Amino acid sequence: MRARVTFLGTGTSHGVPMIGCECATCRSSDPKDTRLRPSLFIEVPGRARLLVDTATDLRQQALGHGINRVDAILFTHSHADHVMGLDEVRRFNVVQGAPIPCYASAQTWVNIKRIFSYVFDGAPRQGGGIPQLEAHEVDGPFVVGGVRVIPVPLWHGRMPILGFRFGSFAYLTDCNAIPDESWPLLEGVDTLVLDALRERPHPTHFTIDEAIAVASRVGATRTYFTHICHDLPHAATGARLPAGVELAYDGLVLDVPVEVE
Repeated sequence: MRARVTFLGTGTSHGVPMIGCECATCRSSDPKDTRLRPSLFIEVPGRARLLVDTATDLRQQALGHGINRVDAILFTHSHADHVMGLDEVRRFNVVQGAPIPCYASAQTWVNIKRIFSYVFDGAPRQGGGIPQLEAHEVDGPFVVGGVRVIPVPLWHGRMPILGFRFGSFAYLTDCNAIPDESWPLLEGVDTLVLDALRERPHPTHFTIDEAIAVASRVGATRTYFTHICHDLPHAATGARLPAGVELAYDGLVLDVPVEVE
């Protein structure tokens, strides 16, 4: 079955443009140089609409792309740029009239429940209400809305996080190493999305050259880099990437095959 994948955000935790920055990328008029915080939306017709991470900019992303339903949320990890839009889920709860299933690793749930203690502590709340969630712990492949999802363990510095594979499509953001046991999980991937922060080394993210090397090893037909900082202007950077490798950008839409049950 085919799925429609929309990049809701392809930037770093600061986003691009960054507050107070006057560099050429932050002042660029190219819309592809405007990058919200990283997130992905996957629509599988007749099956499920899946949101990967509740980025800080979730409200803006949902309005900009006409997202009015989310059937499940998958969390890669608990850093602020990937979870701080969680409170926006309240609106989806109202529209859909139901809690939303959410999937994350055990440690990510520990962190999310600490950050959003008001959602999980059971205390009565007055006012605008709280997000209604169904927490599911990811410890292996799972099926949501009939769509098969394979978690891919990654390293984000010293922090273990998750990427996700859907059929021959894999989304690996916020990483600087792929453990040995995860490489077999990437065999046969045809479309790869991969962290590529900048040219200079970083302790928790792949550089452009490191990401190119990973893309070469995976051997996907097409690779898109995400979690891109303002050091990388879209047009100039894209012009020097190898064939089959591109910078993703906010609003990019892909058509990919996914596995359903």
